[in-house]
Parts: sequence; C-alpha cells; structure tokens
Amino acid sequence: MNTPSELKYTKDHEWIKIEGNVATIGITDFAQGELGDIVYVDVYTVDDDLNGGDVFGSVEAVKTVSDLFLPISGKVIEFNSELEDQPELLNSDPYGNGWIIKLEVAEGADHSELLSAEDYQAIIG
Repeated sequence: MNTPSELKYTKDHEWIKIEGNVATIGITDFAQGELGDIVYVDVYTVDDDLNGGDVFGSVEAVKTVSDLFLPISGKVIEFNSELEDQPELLNSDPYGNGWIIKLEVAEGADHSELLSAEDYQAIIG
C-alpha cells in the first residue's frame, strides 16, 4: 500500500497535505482499493465553512457510495474539476491528479487527530 510520508492521514482514509493555510485533500490508496472502480465524485460544499469530521461530499464506486469526511476545519475553496470527467483518477493517482478538494484551513484548526504515515499504516495493517 502506498502511504507517502509527507502527508497526514485520518482514520476515515482521507489524506491531507497542508501548505501554508491551504490544504489539499483526497482519499488514500487503501480507500480507493477497498472501494473498487470509482465512477462518480460528488462535492457540493464549495464555498462552505465546515468543521473537522463534517461530510464534504461522497465517492460512488460500482458497488457502494462512501461519504468523504473533512480532516480539519476550514472553507472548501476548490473542487478538482478533472474528476467530473475522470473520476477514475482516484483509482489511478490518489495522491496526485486524484486530489478531491482544496481547503482554506480555519485559524486554530485542530490537527491533533491527524495521523502520520506510520500511524495510518498501523491502522490499515
């Protein structure tokens, strides 16, 4: 399982990369493998201020739909529009072109629940 060490992770199988006050968020390689072929990504929260743990969208695979949970509080500022025509990017490149949203991190956002790559690996086995 690919788990880049420069990223942080959640128990809900999202990854987050924080650069300044902007975070890029997607699903992990483990998550896309468990979901199977992804056919649709629905993000309806652009321009919304959300709390960590809130649902910001969903991913639809051939056999299931899975909610997407925000790792930390902030304002959703961008959806990866490439996913509208190519949702399979989540399967083929989950940590690159398959990113899902960009978030303006809320001031004082709680990072304590974020996991290191090693801690995430321990959870998924």
